[in-house]
Parts: sequence; structure tokens; C-alpha cells
Amino acid sequence: MKKLIQKLKRPSLIARYSLIVLSALVMLPLLITLVGLVTMTSLSWLHPPASPSIYSNTTKLRLAWEAEAAAMGGESKEQAAVRLKAWIQKYPRSKVFRVDGEGSLHDAIPARKDFPAQWSAAYTVEYMKEAVNGVRYTVVSFVGDNRSEGFIVVEVPRYLTLPYSQRLDGVGSTVYAIGVMIMLTLYLFVSFLFFIRIRRRLVRLQAAMELPSESGLPLPVSLSGSDEIGRLEQSFNGMIRELEQSRRREEAEEALRRDLVMRLAHDLRTPLTVIRAHAFTLGREALSAQGKESLQLMTGKLDYTSELMENLFSYNLLVAGKYPYRPQRTDVTRLLRTQLAAWYPVLEQAEIELDSDLPEESIWWQADPQWLERVVDNLLQNVLRHAASGCYVAVRLLTENGGTLVVEDRGPGMDAESTFKGTGLGLAIVDLMLVEQDLCKQVRSGPDGTIITIWPDPERAKSNCQSTDELSTDF
Repeated sequence: MKKLIQKLKRPSLIARYSLIVLSALVMLPLLITLVGLVTMTSLSWLHPPASPSIYSNTTKLRLAWEAEAAAMGGESKEQAAVRLKAWIQKYPRSKVFRVDGEGSLHDAIPARKDFPAQWSAAYTVEYMKEAVNGVRYTVVSFVGDNRSEGFIVVEVPRYLTLPYSQRLDGVGSTVYAIGVMIMLTLYLFVSFLFFIRIRRRLVRLQAAMELPSESGLPLPVSLSGSDEIGRLEQSFNGMIRELEQSRRREEAEEALRRDLVMRLAHDLRTPLTVIRAHAFTLGREALSAQGKESLQLMTGKLDYTSELMENLFSYNLLVAGKYPYRPQRTDVTRLLRTQLAAWYPVLEQAEIELDSDLPEESIWWQADPQWLERVVDNLLQNVLRHAASGCYVAVRLLTENGGTLVVEDRGPGMDAESTFKGTGLGLAIVDLMLVEQDLCKQVRSGPDGTIITIWPDPERAKSNCQSTDELSTDF
């Protein structure tokens, strides 16, 4: 019952538009009829039916005029003028004039400037032709019995000669047309207001969708009704509430996950340190060849696990924005020399040739030195773990573009299978650190090796400046 009352209070858009159309169809005949009645009543009051009766009987009017013409025969000009004036007094809505036997115009009542003073036969015929279907009812009669005395003419507005009902037909048609135009205009105006209001409500909803709040979600809109658009607004507000709740759940879950990972990474360091210490002690004991091989494999896995936990801990700090970041003017050339010197024994032990090409002059970047060291370490660790079969790694620092770092290997490529199947944290950490330091990265990888290029570009680094031919998630 409550829903029914709400629908009656606020009908649907289709119901309201149907009501507008139905009103137009019903009101149009009623309006025309009403206007017609008012008009006919007003005309009847202004022009009573008895008023034009002396003109409506054209036969009587013609016979009376012919009688005047016959009686005018043999009279003087003055007598003819008096007779015509008497006619005007009896028929005030008419116009009269006389043309004598020589074609001269006389006694035009009222004066006619549209007629020539001398009528020729041709002009007379032309006048007669126009008078047949003209706007005036015209009667032409010869004076007397002898046609040599000329003729007289009477003109009466044709609408006065019509019956009263016919005289009002023209006015009624005009009123009918005006009524139709008024109704159509009113209908179009109401329809225009109807659709303008719909458009205004939709534009308001669109603006709410395109103007998100500080949280990144649109703000709820106030309901403008209970029709289709109102229900759309209600659904829109419901969607915003669900998105807000989902965002809060995700934030809570993300915070819980980060806290759990950080605690786990921190808590695992102690047992890993203990295991590493016992493995070192065990390595000093006399072991068989198989025992030494097992101990070496266990030590490698411990190193890998320690590195994995360190990457996991660093990644969570980076994502949470809590990883210490201290950018400064950094000499990249000097930093790379120090890093390569530290990595040289490790690469030599793995039988990987190191080809370094660093310029003599200093190249300066605005970056965090510890972050750059971590980036270089992760890149070289990737070569050591995935591209050792190529037995080659090149680290070059070019002077172009404000300094361009190139790390190249001859391994099987990032898509190739690797003994150490990673989780991709190393690549994720490198990407996060490079973007935060306004550094771009380009990766080209294939079966013949991998080339990673890094250069500073503040304008593009925060967008999508990373381009690649082949990327590996096992970094």
C-alpha cells in the first residue's frame, strides 16, 4: 500500500508523458469548442443578425438598383446626384458612381481615386471582368431605357451579402486555426519543460559521477523523485555505499596483510640466522662428499630465503610509503664503481665475465644512493640467478640523456625457465624505486640476452615510461 501511494504521488516518466499527450488530445477539442462559442457569442452581440439583412438579399438589392437606374432616365445631373445620395443613406455600407454616355465619371460616393475620370470601352470591360468574382458584390445597370445615357454601379462588400452563418464561417475558421496553434504551442511548451527537467536531472547525476571526492569515489546525490531517474539515483547512492564499504574492507585487509608480512619477515630472521650459524659450524666438521654437497645446497637455499624475506620486507615498506627515502645529488659514476667492485668477486666465482664501461667524468642524478645501490644489486642478482649460463654481463653508463645506465647479459632471456623460480618481488621493488626517483626503465629481452636501460626523465617517470619487449615475473 505504501509503494502504491508513492507511485501515485510520483508517477513514472512514461505515465506523466502519456498524461501530457492524453491531455493534449482531450483539451484540444474542448478548447476549440470553447473558443468558438465565445467568438460566435461575441460576434452575435457586436453584429446582430438584423443589422446586415438589407444586404443579404442580393436579388432584392439588384432589383432595387435596377429600379433606381430606370427612374434616373431623362433626369438632370443634379437629380441623379440626389438620387445616388439617397441610396447611400439607405445603404450606408455600399459605394456608388455614375458614368455618362461619353464615358465621364460622375457622383462617386465616396470619391474614388482608383478610377479614371474618362472611361474607355476597354477599361469598362476590364472592370466588369474583375467585378464578377471580386471582393465586392457589384451591380451594373444602364440608365433609363436608352443605353446612351450611360450606366450606374453599386458595390457592396461581398461578405455583407452572405447569410449571417456564412459570414461567421471565416471568422470561425480563423479562430479555430488560432486555437489549434495555441494548443500545439502549449503542448510543445509542456513537453519541452518535461524533457528539460529530465535532462537537468541526468546532467546532475553525470556531474556527480565525473567529480569524485577526496577518497576517489563520487559523492552521493540527493534524490529528486521516486520515478525511474529517482530509482537510478537511489541505485547510484547504493553503489557508492557498497564501493565505500569495499574500499574500507580492502584497506583493512591490506593493512592486515602488510602488518602480517612485516611481522613474518621480521620473525623469520632469527631462526634463519640460527640455522645459518649451525650450518657454518657444521661446515667445519669432517663431512663426506655427499654431506658437503647437501650442506652447500642448504646454504644456497638459506641465502635465497633470506634474500626473499628481505625483498618481501622492503616491498611492503615501499608500498606503505615507509621505506626511508632521502634523495640527494648523487654521483652515479662513483656509485657504480663501488658497486661493481663489490660484485666482481661474486661474478668471478660464478665464472661470469664483467664488462664495465664507466665515463671518467661524474654524472649526477637526483636520487637516493641507497635506493640506487638496491636497484643495481637486484639487477646483478637477476643476472647471477637467471643469466649465469651466458657467462657475461655488461654495465655501461652513457652520458646521453643526462646519463643512461645499461645492464646487458647474454642469458636465455626473461621468459626462459630458471632453476630459481622467483616471485617477481625483485622486479616490483626495482620498478617502485625507479618511479619514485623519477627514473624510466626500458627492457628488451629475448633468447640472445636481456638489455635493461635506465635514465632520468621527471616528466614521464610518474606516468607509464616503462617499455619492454619481453618482461619476466621471475626477477
